[in-house]
Amino acid sequence: MAKHIITGNTGEKMASKFLEEKGYEVLERNYRYKKAEIDIIAKKENVLVFVEVKTRKSKLYGEPEEAVNQSKINLILLAAENFIESYNWLFDIRFDVIAIHYTHPAEIVHIQDAFH
Repeated sequence: MAKHIITGNTGEKMASKFLEEKGYEVLERNYRYKKAEIDIIAKKENVLVFVEVKTRKSKLYGEPEEAVNQSKINLILLAAENFIESYNWLFDIRFDVIAIHYTHPAEIVHIQDAFH
């Protein structure tokens, strides 16, 4: 398995644990719809949260959250729309980014309402 896939999987596990410790219920991981994927779908109270996780081992290529570009956002919005329709979700939604610097110890930054 490629190193970037291992890093990404590790980051998603860390992000899921982080969210659960903050009182979120993780409903789905790696939700796919057509060419889109949402890393984590979680719920806290009556808010459904779609989370994009970006993990980096170094800052050589910038901050992890900078990798969430408009193309990626459009795909997340497409998949989120499908999930909302499939589950007939009638409450609030939010789009977050969790940026992880995979160092020792790891640095986790949770950006709520990162995009709409």
